[in-house]
Amino acid sequence: MIAQDRLIQITQRFQYLEAAMAAGSDDIAALAKEYSDLRQVVEQIETYTRLVDELAEAEAMLDDPDMAELAAEEVPRLKAALPEAEAALQLSLLPKDAADARPAMLEIRPGTGGDEAALFAGDLLRMYQRYAEAQGWRVEIIEEQATELGGIKEVVAHIKGENVFARLKYESGVHRVQRVPTTESGGRIHTSAATVAVLPEAEDVDIDINPGDIRIDTMRASGAGGQHVNTTDSAVRITHLPTGLVVTSSEKSQHRNREIAMQVLRARLYDLERQRVDSERSADRAAQVGSGDRSERIRTYNFPQGRMTDHRINLTLYKLDQIMQGDLNDIIDALTADAQARMMAEMGT
Repeated sequence: MIAQDRLIQITQRFQYLEAAMAAGSDDIAALAKEYSDLRQVVEQIETYTRLVDELAEAEAMLDDPDMAELAAEEVPRLKAALPEAEAALQLSLLPKDAADARPAMLEIRPGTGGDEAALFAGDLLRMYQRYAEAQGWRVEIIEEQATELGGIKEVVAHIKGENVFARLKYESGVHRVQRVPTTESGGRIHTSAATVAVLPEAEDVDIDINPGDIRIDTMRASGAGGQHVNTTDSAVRITHLPTGLVVTSSEKSQHRNREIAMQVLRARLYDLERQRVDSERSADRAAQVGSGDRSERIRTYNFPQGRMTDHRINLTLYKLDQIMQGDLNDIIDALTADAQARMMAEMGT
């Protein structure tokens, strides 16, 4: 049962925000954001309380001879609708991840498996690019190092759009592939892996980087060839001395490279801070979906069987071709639902 006091407090806060905005408060931007966040919750509260009131009225009418027949029809309908409304309200009351609406940084690197791992890393990048395109998002490749066989040594991409981090945050971890490499003449199945990290974009107010904590080096861009190799020292490498984090960017403009590298560095530092806060908040964080543990094997892509298995929620889908083409909604929806169910259980709702 949902505590009525909490629903009243939320409704009163929403009404206060509405009045403050109408009065022309100086802090209109912050008020508007909170108002927007609460609107969906208040709509769910109104739907739920209306059903509760209607059910109480219908049950009271059962004792009225003139209204009993109508009430007898209404009571089952209202009772059937109430659990769904209550579940939707509970879902809307869950704590929101402040980073959910943000753009994200996607980082992919090959793990064990040599050239095959690098090729798989490239396959994962294309999978996420196709998914992003279907969502109407924009993908900007910030840093990419390719191999001679067309694989990827490392790639960092900036994905912009609505609720990017909310949809991709459970992708972080080790992705394992089982397939026969194109270079394998004996037809043997090989197992290799790539790591994926999805970081919410950090704003300047999130992370304050002390200029004395970073070392900036310029260097000549290098890679497998093409646009990533030039003859001037335009590439930038930034080292964050307190953490040892190193970020590079190899665009043609040195000034632009500094901006990009600082943007990636802020995202990584923000992610470290989020992990620290999460670990303090939950002693069993490692067992939770979306823990962000980069060493956790989260998924296996088995090409001979056309099968994808997400090990965190024991989800198996036999549509690997579609998944590699960017059809990720079934996986992401299932992971999101599982995370919400866990959160509800923790809150005791």
